Amino acid sequence: MTFDLTLEEGTYLVKLARRRIEAAFTKAEISLEDAPTKTREECGVFVTLNKIVDGETQLRGCIGYPYPIKPLVEAVDDMAYAAAFEDPRFPHLNSKELGEMVIEVSVLTPPESIDMKKPEESPSVVKVGCDGLIVKRGGRSGLLLPQVATEWGWDSEEFLSQCCVKAGLSPDTWLVPGTQVSKFQAIIFAEESPGGDVKRLEIRGE
Repeated sequence: MTFDLTLEEGTYLVKLARRRIEAAFTKAEISLEDAPTKTREECGVFVTLNKIVDGETQLRGCIGYPYPIKPLVEAVDDMAYAAAFEDPRFPHLNSKELGEMVIEVSVLTPPESIDMKKPEESPSVVKVGCDGLIVKRGGRSGLLLPQVATEWGWDSEEFLSQCCVKAGLSPDTWLVPGTQVSKFQAIIFAEESPGGDVKRLEIRGE
């Protein structure tokens, strides 16, 4: 991974995500003029909202741009709002809930196609704890961030299967010739507590 971000740059992005969601309730204006230079590069990014309930973390929203189609700072601005109000799996976030949310920003490297002559060898090039996955077939697609595999304790083969399920496909679709499988990496920053200090997350995998 050649592109990287400092903790200061990551902190800016996480705090921007929170400001964008707060602004949806207060109608405040958000300026991106003070964005660090590196955050103006085009990158894929996902914003994740995790609700803390009795000390446990529950997903409350996660949406992003898989591909580098916008400057990172603008993408975070867009996806923070989308994670709070446009994730079809959840009702719209309310202002009270925001105080219970830990916000996470995952900056993605451009996806790299996994082209194996024998699809059954694909798990050998997927590194759990480092790689995220995208599976596409027949107009369906699914994406799983790198941290998902470690959170669930999956090995690389199960990770591929679960990404197929995320796409609405059968678990073994990654074995079918013609299925497009790509991997990417992520730089992840998250609040330690709702609205609290930001840290860089290091994923532990295989």
